[in-house]
Amino acid sequence: MKKWNLVVDVAKCFNCNLCAIACSDEYGGNNFPGYAAEMPRLGHRWIDIRQKERGDFPMVDVVYLPVTCNHCDDAPCIKAAKNGAVVKRDDGIVIIVPEKAVGQRQIVDACPYGAVWWNEEKQLPQAWPFDAHLLDGGWKQTRGAQVCPTEAMKSHLLEDADMQAMVRAEGLAVLQPELGCKPRVYYKNFDRYQKAFVGGALAGSIGGVLECIAGVTVVLKRDNRKIGETVTNTFGDFRFDGLDENSGKYSVEIEAPNFGRKVVEFVVESSLYLGTVDLGAAQARA
Repeated sequence: MKKWNLVVDVAKCFNCNLCAIACSDEYGGNNFPGYAAEMPRLGHRWIDIRQKERGDFPMVDVVYLPVTCNHCDDAPCIKAAKNGAVVKRDDGIVIIVPEKAVGQRQIVDACPYGAVWWNEEKQLPQAWPFDAHLLDGGWKQTRGAQVCPTEAMKSHLLEDADMQAMVRAEGLAVLQPELGCKPRVYYKNFDRYQKAFVGGALAGSIGGVLECIAGVTVVLKRDNRKIGETVTNTFGDFRFDGLDENSGKYSVEIEAPNFGRKVVEFVVESSLYLGTVDLGAAQARA
């Protein structure tokens, strides 16, 4: 049977919040019996945009990660619920049934992703229900996917085998796979959020003037083993991404024509800017 999945491209999300606004517009002030009770006017973010700043000035980026109910195939909230208050539909969508979930705060506590919210006024756990009422009415995309200006968010109704083929082909990942919850929300370019980068710039003295050094090969090594290679751009900048945080010692080796060889050693804890590497004065050509 085909099941619903959500794919978010982290590289395309720029924090416009239109998906979150569409969610608030859909559920704020509206009740959908069997799907979701009214979202509170304040305090809830059923689609929450988390952000992470990486690097140091002047090499900095900010990455945004929309996080919502993961509609897990092995959902802890289902196990924590009583009286069938949380159900897993055949199409993969997880629903917190508002008529049955009143008073069951343990459903909030059971979610390891922090994606279930407590409605104090209604004494009700709530989460984004994948806009199931709209999909059941014939919609092909959730409201968040529909309004996303960069198409960073897309809904896919696929057989499990076809979805897993997409996972392999596009390098998709899920939040905290070690939990074994089997989420149906996938992320593309997830390394942008969970990994670190190291970068720097090359400069050297040419005719007594400090210049950016472009077109130089920079090699990244760990334990004397080459793990990456890049070439400096017009501004002399270089950058390596996809490194594990708190992963220890590395080095970059630079061998610039007319400048000789330079090695810079460093430790990666989080994203790191090495600053300007001064290659010294250019050697006179014979």
